Amino acid sequence: MTLHTDALRDHACLIVHGPDQPGLVASVTALVTRNAGNIVTLDQYSDNPAGGAFFQRVVFHRPDLQAAMPDIEADLAVTLEPYRMQWRLTDLSIPKRMAILASTSDHCLLELLWRHRRGELPVTIPMVISNHTNTAEDVRAFGIPFFHVPSHGTDKTAAEAKIAQLLAGNVDFVVLARYMQILSDDFLEQVGVPMINIHHSFLPAFIGAAPYRKAKERGVKLIGATSHYVTKDLDEGPIIEQDVARVDHTMTAADLQARGAYVERAVLARAVQWHAEDRIIRHGNHTIVFQ
Repeated sequence: MTLHTDALRDHACLIVHGPDQPGLVASVTALVTRNAGNIVTLDQYSDNPAGGAFFQRVVFHRPDLQAAMPDIEADLAVTLEPYRMQWRLTDLSIPKRMAILASTSDHCLLELLWRHRRGELPVTIPMVISNHTNTAEDVRAFGIPFFHVPSHGTDKTAAEAKIAQLLAGNVDFVVLARYMQILSDDFLEQVGVPMINIHHSFLPAFIGAAPYRKAKERGVKLIGATSHYVTKDLDEGPIIEQDVARVDHTMTAADLQARGAYVERAVLARAVQWHAEDRIIRHGNHTIVFQ
């Protein structure tokens, strides 16, 4: 994908967060300079300059970046240790590997595949896994491997074991594109990479089955979608992105579902892009998103 291999060649992204204190910005920018880097963008946020938390995202260009990464990382460890900061450094020219889990609904799945094909998502997609087969031909038409892993009954152990086996060592994060299965705590721990979900409302309203029918029955005037990280607490992970669309009394439940699907696609795509571009810092049960 030209978006990453060309435009972002020799570009690094540095994420820094921890207790706010004087000297942080100067130390980070001086570190980039002495490592022959040129800062392209710098975003930062402090939730309270008097003893609060500090968050920073720096993108810089450095010729022959990959060769220099070990030295830059060693310098970061020494420089930021006195500040008690957490940090991560990534090469933006290397796209993250994203697996997609889906069920029968295809709108979020196809949106991600379409954006990926257009070069709008800086990821590779090594696989799509579904508990149904209705999307198999569509997925393969994009040149993406499709795996069918049935999940029947209350015992999901075998299905989760198969999915974990497919994912192991092959992905950097997972997207649940309307994957209508509840994942066990053991599965989340075993997979061990970030997972992003899309929920058909502003959490926690209208959870469970038939959310748009429930919304119609309540006479809602706004419908929305929420994308969040998956945690052991169902639908309570850190929220990445949300959006809404206006509706009215003349719309049927099917109309609400159609408009809701549009919002879901857009919200999930933005969340995936921001994660892939290292624009998100998780802090407790919320997120800092540098757009």
